[in-house]
Amino acid sequence: MDKFKGTGVALVTPFKEDLSVDYTALEQLVNHVSGGGVDYLVVMGTTAESPTLTGAEKLEVLRFVKSKNHKNLPVVYGLGGNDTMALVSKFKKFQEDVDAFLVVCPFYNKPSQRGLQLHFEAIAAAAKKPVILYNVPKRTSVNMTAKTVVALAQHPNIIGIKEASGDTVVQAEEIARKMPDDFLLISGDDDLITPFIKCGGHGVISVIANALPGHTSDLVNAALAADYSKAKVMANDMEEILGLLFSEGNPTGVKELLRQMGIGNGGLRLPLVEASEGLKEKIANEYKVLDTKKGMI
Repeated sequence: MDKFKGTGVALVTPFKEDLSVDYTALEQLVNHVSGGGVDYLVVMGTTAESPTLTGAEKLEVLRFVKSKNHKNLPVVYGLGGNDTMALVSKFKKFQEDVDAFLVVCPFYNKPSQRGLQLHFEAIAAAAKKPVILYNVPKRTSVNMTAKTVVALAQHPNIIGIKEASGDTVVQAEEIARKMPDDFLLISGDDDLITPFIKCGGHGVISVIANALPGHTSDLVNAALAADYSKAKVMANDMEEILGLLFSEGNPTGVKELLRQMGIGNGGLRLPLVEASEGLKEKIANEYKVLDTKKGMI
């Protein structure tokens, strides 16, 4: 599935002061990342604050993004949960046109590896479009092992994984050695793009690409072309801002950087909160540095 190779961006959901969805800012964002050269759009990932949006809001955001997707980039929709049968029912009823689904590991109930495999096989059988697995144990409290991923990779409707385990590169290397040739291995960590691709990965679903789509896409493309020296320099250029963006949680930092770039107001829905004054100042200082570097902003 070449259309999911390269840079995907996990879109934030901008809010107005009353915390309703800010569709004007969302249109700005879609234009910004599309113009910056990302390869596909991810709607309702974790970065979208999806746990705090209603089902109706999620669908409205998806429809809006598609209506403003003038470059006709592929669209991946996040749809996950920890009640397998309820989720299967949602997939069977889902009528929106998307290119693939991003489905996170079940959270809180901590299933076994066999439970994970059966969960995803049930979803893949119900989904009308291809499924990309999402392994992020720091949020779900369960790690889907390489063995389980490789087993699921045999399913005809499971086409890849967004891998963000605590031991990401090591686990990615094991998956890469054993996965089918047409299976997608996608990084979920912006700070590991180059080593992830070097070990057999195909790209990233990125947070920082909301703000720095051009730089992120160029970094990914350099790594995919095996120009690791160039990719290393580019990764070093955004190392400082990456540390700041995640220092108070995601998407707090990237929403603040976007605010300083004139996209949205930086607001989040509880229990997440906007950046502290100290972080705002640090991001502002680093934003000035980035602004002087050609091609970064």
